[in-house]
Amino acid sequence: MVSRSYSNLLDLASGDSPTFGREKKRFPRVATVPGLLSEVDDDNCNSVGSDAPSSVSQERMIIVGNQLPLRSHRNADDGEWCFSWDEDSLLLQLKDGLGEDVDVIYVGCLKEEIAPNEQDDVAQTLLETFKCVPAFLPPELFTKFYHGFCKQHLWPLFHYMLPLSPDLGGRFDRSLWQAYVSVNKIFADKVMEVISPDDDYVWVHDYHLMVLPTFLRKRFNRVKLGFFLHSPFPSSEIYRTLPVRDELLRALLNSDLIGFHTFDYARHFLSCCSRMLGLSYQSKRGYIGLEYYGRTVSIKILPVGIHIGQLQSVLNLPETEAKVAELRNQFRGQTVLLGVDDMDIFKGISLKLLAMEQLLMQHPENTGEVVLVQIANPARGRGRDVQEVQSETYATVKRINDTFGRPGYDPVVLIDSNLQFYERIAYYVIAECCLVTAVRDGMNLIPYEYIICRQGNEKLDETLGLNPLVPKKSMLVVSEFIGCSPSLSGAIRVNPWNIDAVAEAMDSALIVSEAEKQLRHEKHYRYVSTHDVAYWARSFLQDLERACGDHLRRRCWGIGFGLGFRVIALDPNFRKLSVEHIVSAYKRTKNRAILLDYDGTLIRTGSLSTTPNAEAVVILNNLCRDPKNVVFLVSGKDRKTLTEWFSSCEKLGIAAEHGYFIRSNRDADWETCVSVPDFDWKQIAEPVMKLYTETTDGSAIETKESALVWNYLYADPDFGFCQAKELLDHLESVLANEPVSVKSGQHIVEVKPQGVNKGLVAEHLLTTMQQKGMLPDFVLCIGDDRSDEDMFEVIMRARTGPSLSPVAEVFACTVGQKPSKAKYYVEDRTEILRMLQGLANASEQTAKSTPQASQQVIIDRE
Repeated sequence: MVSRSYSNLLDLASGDSPTFGREKKRFPRVATVPGLLSEVDDDNCNSVGSDAPSSVSQERMIIVGNQLPLRSHRNADDGEWCFSWDEDSLLLQLKDGLGEDVDVIYVGCLKEEIAPNEQDDVAQTLLETFKCVPAFLPPELFTKFYHGFCKQHLWPLFHYMLPLSPDLGGRFDRSLWQAYVSVNKIFADKVMEVISPDDDYVWVHDYHLMVLPTFLRKRFNRVKLGFFLHSPFPSSEIYRTLPVRDELLRALLNSDLIGFHTFDYARHFLSCCSRMLGLSYQSKRGYIGLEYYGRTVSIKILPVGIHIGQLQSVLNLPETEAKVAELRNQFRGQTVLLGVDDMDIFKGISLKLLAMEQLLMQHPENTGEVVLVQIANPARGRGRDVQEVQSETYATVKRINDTFGRPGYDPVVLIDSNLQFYERIAYYVIAECCLVTAVRDGMNLIPYEYIICRQGNEKLDETLGLNPLVPKKSMLVVSEFIGCSPSLSGAIRVNPWNIDAVAEAMDSALIVSEAEKQLRHEKHYRYVSTHDVAYWARSFLQDLERACGDHLRRRCWGIGFGLGFRVIALDPNFRKLSVEHIVSAYKRTKNRAILLDYDGTLIRTGSLSTTPNAEAVVILNNLCRDPKNVVFLVSGKDRKTLTEWFSSCEKLGIAAEHGYFIRSNRDADWETCVSVPDFDWKQIAEPVMKLYTETTDGSAIETKESALVWNYLYADPDFGFCQAKELLDHLESVLANEPVSVKSGQHIVEVKPQGVNKGLVAEHLLTTMQQKGMLPDFVLCIGDDRSDEDMFEVIMRARTGPSLSPVAEVFACTVGQKPSKAKYYVEDRTEILRMLQGLANASEQTAKSTPQASQQVIIDRE
């Protein structure tokens, strides 16, 4: 399917007449005038579809990254811009995994600055030749965005460096954040020019564009959107220091699928969502999902791979063969250890050099035999920290070579000039061991490249004098703080900060047997060759298709302003309960049963004060005065507390402790719904709960007549959740032969007699009314958590039974948008009170007219 805007761009590229009969337009420039865009809302934020009918069935993927996968330079003859594909770009390489039937469009910046008067022509050329849509950023804005917010704030923080002083990344600068938002908005505008939102998939890459999902979701509520973070995601203790932490999390949650390289990164992200946004996640059939306003945001854990075909083609070049021969002669009789790193503070080059120095000191026999070749690529950032790394590196290399060097032998060979790709490949081929000692790195594909290059080919085997029938060998020493480490189970993993341990690992790599090197290499080669970049891209697209599978089935609408925008997605049969609708049904009926919850329904969840306020009590009394109503409050609290709190409600029915105790009005005696011979099981359960209370700060035990509840609402969320699972297993084990049920709920673990649940109250009420000849024709049941689902199930099932009138109006209503057996929902406690007040007002208006039959209302608690 092609949207109108995309068709116009195709017309520009092809030179044909516009498809939709409009005048031909030049490719528009977006934000080429310097300035900042604020966190504004789009005018058409509720649009959920494309502008044009579907005309193309080919699947299309829009890949958005900070930089387009292009190389560019000016032609020396005519000064015209020349462009070519950047074969080293991951965004280009991932096309191999998407299939030939997937049309790919790229959106991103160019590495070179294009003059404003050339931008239209360049954009048209790129679209026509490469299907690339460039985002042109004013130089000042780009500097604030990339070198400012991205490299001074996000990149250091995601690599665990806090701005404790102005020298360490600098203090948070609001103007840099505004520039970051502005650039993300520019990228969003470029995507909107080419997207067909009903059909296209959008794949956004890395931390430069973390708020882009919000702008796209705001414009197209059902956009099929994936995001992959190529950097680490820090622990919540680090991430929570970011002043715009909530904005970034909520923006990412506007994606359908969020990808990470490792489980650690995903775990940190989920922990941040739990601690800062109060969101919990679930694992279903191998997939991790976050419920976010009715949408399930899927989490994918899959490390990226390399493009093996590209590496093998370079290995086959005659230049590579010649370079390998040169290096073989240069390092003849020596064992080469290789490091390939960017010259930045997180790659641990100095730590590696110190370990090399330690190795030569502890094992002097290696002097003259072992060489560390350190290839230092130019740093991607800039600033004082880069200069300090360079100075320290040069000084350490000089000291080591002065101390241990001899004529014709330098123990460390530092290469800080730009190498051709084939030259780097040649160093991989001749290196006996590859060392990666980064102190923090999102993925780092150097070990993968090294493994493939060590596999070599027939020509290189001949150059090196190797027998092609002998299995290849390699050794890896990798930091445990890089993303590829979990995938390389045969590598020697080290803590790069422990210089002695790294030196020992280097020595181990040198002395390990040939057979062991072959086994490790074979294991790594099998993994790397099957988990290449194509596999990674194909797997991500498959999961994105699965995550977006129910988009068209759900009803969606956007709420919130600025970066707080999010989309509510609900099942078509799950509707918001309007006051007008229920009041209309209320007025038409004569025998009413109403059930309302207490915590989370009549009072706010987690409120320090749990006593009912005066407004709620007045509304309940007004409802109870109507002779057509029978009102029940169904609560998990004990009967003594409820009796005191609702002593002024003469006609209010109350069910305490989830329905174990019940009374129809203030003057009636308490009855039990389930016969329990004894509560000896408490003597077993309570000591176990006390043990977990002592070890879990913020937890407490609530003792009831019929139940014991362990509450961890005020405990650390992660630790409390883990302790609750342990407690649940422990109680189920020790109470296996007792007539009780052990269940977990919202921040609680509860032990109660078997058969006790709120559904008993609903059954008791409906049966009692039927026996009295008052067949209910109106049932309202409101609750907010899992314990209320039993009531919802009973009243929904009763619609087809004899306990309700054939024309009964049934309203099962939950609080908030979430999976439920209820068919309706309300947003919060305020809406509930407004709705109940509307019912009470309707009763007062009709009280002066005809007398009506007594009706019953049941109110739920928890």
